[in-house]
Order: sequence, then C-alpha cells, then structure tokens
Amino acid sequence: MAEEITYGDFERVDIRVGTIVEAEPFPEARKPAIKMLIDFGPEIGVKKSSAQITVHYKPEELVGRQVLGVVNFPPRQIGPMRSEVLTLGFEDEAGAIVLAAVDKMVPNGKKLL
Repeated sequence: MAEEITYGDFERVDIRVGTIVEAEPFPEARKPAIKMLIDFGPEIGVKKSSAQITVHYKPEELVGRQVLGVVNFPPRQIGPMRSEVLTLGFEDEAGAIVLAAVDKMVPNGKKLL
C-alpha cells in the first residue's frame, strides 16, 4: 500500500472521464502502444494519450469507449508524440494493462469524486 495521503492531496489529482474518438497503433513507442485522441468535453477538449494496452485492446475496438484519465499532469514526450493525458488502468495477473472505465455512460469531462 502507498503512503497515506489527505483528501486535499486526492483533490489535486484531476481525474476525468472521456470518450476515445480516434485510436491507432503507435509503432514509434519503445513498447507496443496505442495512440488515442480522447474527448474530455467542452471545458478540457480533445487530448492525446498513449497507452501500453495492446494485449487486451485493438485500436478499432476502443473508439466510442469511455475511459478515465489524469488531465492535470504536464505533457510527456513519448517518441514523436506529446501525450497530454495519463490514461488509467490496472495490471492483470500477467502484467498487461486493463483500462479503468465507468460502467454507465456519463458526460465527457465529469470529474472523479
């Protein structure tokens, strides 16, 4: 378990829901990854993200899916792309990433409370 934090610490991490509007293979990444454009609603807009999720997902299966992302990290250069959002997921038993998501559709840009 990680070090205990306060509720104020948690509030500083801005986790929002967004809908994947584009997804394609990202062969330029060091490890197999998928490049995505995620719509986080009118306040935040469409953001770029890269995720190492190729074990469980194909790009064409991701479009239209809602995912969770941290939107207030600074952008990170991944190969030729600037990733603007950290898409969230969990490792399965083999270490492959399974996306964190909502089980019902909610408006893009809603904050995790």
